[in-house]
Amino acid sequence: MLDEDGLVVTNQGLSATCRRAAFLERSKGVLSQPSSGPIQLYFEDLHIGQRFTSGAYYMDAARIKSFAAEFDPQPFHLDEVAARSTIFKGLSASGLHTLAVSMRLLVTGGLPSANGLIGLGGELTWPKPTRPGDTLRVESEIVEILPSRSKPNQGSAKVRSTTLNQVGEAVLIFTAEMLVFKSAST
Repeated sequence: MLDEDGLVVTNQGLSATCRRAAFLERSKGVLSQPSSGPIQLYFEDLHIGQRFTSGAYYMDAARIKSFAAEFDPQPFHLDEVAARSTIFKGLSASGLHTLAVSMRLLVTGGLPSANGLIGLGGELTWPKPTRPGDTLRVESEIVEILPSRSKPNQGSAKVRSTTLNQVGEAVLIFTAEMLVFKSAST
């Protein structure tokens, strides 16, 4: 079940351990978070090639302009008429707005890390602008996993995430190295 933002509504009826086990059992292909509630994955639950898909987020012109007015006040983010004469040929969201929405989608279910999403660094590209009316979702893949040599309770995972619009065009591609903790039981 989805809320008004297209984010998964959780069902607290199952324990986190049961939801985690069921999720891991199905984790061979591309997955979105199940509606049975939030999954909490640890370092030992991850494997290279594992994929995750977030819920969705609708980008409207008012939010694009509001974000831009506060954080990135450039004409192509604030004014439809002025934006037509720019490289974007119309109003576009700030790349930082697209990144912030992508982070929200990851945190609210697109990448279910048990101890939060803690970034250690990464790369960003914006192949296409995000436009008013776009509905965004994030698809992520684990591309590398490294246990820590000095801290046995943690490791890192390199995750490639692609934010797509409603027609499947990439509007943001980011690869991040994430700090991931092992469960207390390992």
